[in-house]
Amino acid sequence: MLKKSSLVLWGVVLFVAWNALLLFFLWTRPPAFDDHSHLTEEVIRLAQDAELELEHQKDLLRQIHRYSALWSKKRKKVEEAGRLPPPAAASNAGALPATEAVPHRPRASPAAVLPVVVIACDRSTVRRCLDKLLHYRPSRERFPIIVSQDCGHEETARVIASYGEAVMHIKQPDLSDISVPTDHRKFQGYYKIARHYRWALSQVFRTFQYQAAIVVEDDLEVAPDFFEYFQAAFPLLLADPSLWCVSAWNDNGKEQMVEAGRPELLYRTDFFPGLGWLLLSELWDELEPKWPRAFWDDWMRQPEQRRSRSCIRPEVSRTMTFGRKGVSHGQFFDQYLKFIKLNDRFVPFTQLDLSYLKKEEYERSFLPKVYGAPELRVEELQGNQRRELGTVRVQYSSRDSFKAFAKALGVMDDLKSGVPRAGYRGIVSFLYRGRRVYLAPPSDWTGYDPSWS
Repeated sequence: MLKKSSLVLWGVVLFVAWNALLLFFLWTRPPAFDDHSHLTEEVIRLAQDAELELEHQKDLLRQIHRYSALWSKKRKKVEEAGRLPPPAAASNAGALPATEAVPHRPRASPAAVLPVVVIACDRSTVRRCLDKLLHYRPSRERFPIIVSQDCGHEETARVIASYGEAVMHIKQPDLSDISVPTDHRKFQGYYKIARHYRWALSQVFRTFQYQAAIVVEDDLEVAPDFFEYFQAAFPLLLADPSLWCVSAWNDNGKEQMVEAGRPELLYRTDFFPGLGWLLLSELWDELEPKWPRAFWDDWMRQPEQRRSRSCIRPEVSRTMTFGRKGVSHGQFFDQYLKFIKLNDRFVPFTQLDLSYLKKEEYERSFLPKVYGAPELRVEELQGNQRRELGTVRVQYSSRDSFKAFAKALGVMDDLKSGVPRAGYRGIVSFLYRGRRVYLAPPSDWTGYDPSWS
């Protein structure tokens, strides 16, 4: 009740303030006796601007009021079921050295509500994304879907609205252009995307006060076990301070490069994959104050943000992108993204023991497996030699050798702050001609070199 009164009071304040500014302008304006028609036109224009602004503010208030009521209703229902803990105060994320992991203080129950935030703009094909999410969603209460729309695209807005109360539709209020450096004019879209992400995640964690959220974009299709995967991995994120996200994406997830018959395989990766990812509100407390103006995903991959933390990622991706159109103008889509294998088998992850993914346990089993594998040269692999060796290792020792070997074996060869895509401690795991290959640095590896970019 107090929140509703505050919203009403805020609306009244906006109304009074705007009209006061209008009157002040008219009273202090120098008389223009020689141009009465111009003055009349100016007053009419200002009145129209005032009317438009008031409509804009009213629309924002209606959105807040509507979703505040929906949130209260859903929260009450879930609390009655005993599944959602009360919201906690934001953590104080102080500055730590780039190499020091930031501990997570588990504030949420492993059974907490995990909203799915769909970042949308001007793709009416968002219907494909929403249809799959709704089809596979096991619980409306446990996995509410929030569609955050930027761009003001009417056709896309109509598509989202057609789902009624099955999804929550919020709209980014600031659609203005952004002042960018002259050499970044062609990147205006990336600036708007970063602004939208900041606004959307702030709504989720500040306004709606969720404890965690799964982020997808409007051009992603999800796998049948998408929700099962995140539900099972969420407790790991709470328990292991060396993790900062769970991702549905494998950067080297082309069909011929993954073991499709073993969709239960999961890995740790030092590379932030995105494309369907889970984060805790504590992480947003840390990132929001320094959120970048553009290129947010590459910013996430910098050492200052990653802070030696890792993500969980699958062998077989639980998302695939169907959006060739976008700010990147189809970059990588035709030659790479459209070939990503989307998992089609349901894995009951919540019934599996995933504790092996905790840092200490993972390294105890994964590293001996990698460095115990026989070493082969790239030429031997390409020549399909020594087939009796089912699992092998290809060793690189420099940036150039990594890029050369990766390109020769079909692995993505770009590095971000020295970290290879899907890599863990510099190790990239994939299939090549049906056998497991670890593209790995020497066993005495001491860390990433950010100059390898």
